[in-house]
Amino acid sequence: MSEFSKSLDVTTSGLKAQATRLRHLSENISNADTPGYRRKTVAFETAFNSGSRVTSVETSRVRLDRSALERVYDPTHPMADENGYYDGSNVDLLIELSDAREAQRSYEANLKVFEQTRKMSGSLMELLRK
Repeated sequence: MSEFSKSLDVTTSGLKAQATRLRHLSENISNADTPGYRRKTVAFETAFNSGSRVTSVETSRVRLDRSALERVYDPTHPMADENGYYDGSNVDLLIELSDAREAQRSYEANLKVFEQTRKMSGSLMELLRK
């Protein structure tokens, strides 16, 4: 496997992992006001390819944040108990938006590495043709 394809494999795995992370972050943001919704989180894990020495990144299984749900007082809500409270979500929009910005920047950095590798590979092909 050439060094170019190895670096493309690593970069592609990073792009996929950050895209997965962004998808779950957007789900969290869109469900911030859904009663009983628990925040989804994913972690990154190192993936070892047995055929080569290249390691890549992949996401772990989706986990639900087990922190306490917000107690919301609204006696008119259909899910309210006899005291007028119901369980909201445990999504903090500030955390979700900062995580989304971090994931977006990491995605963009991986994309730049992918583009640079592709350009270098193309330049090498042009040199070999001459």
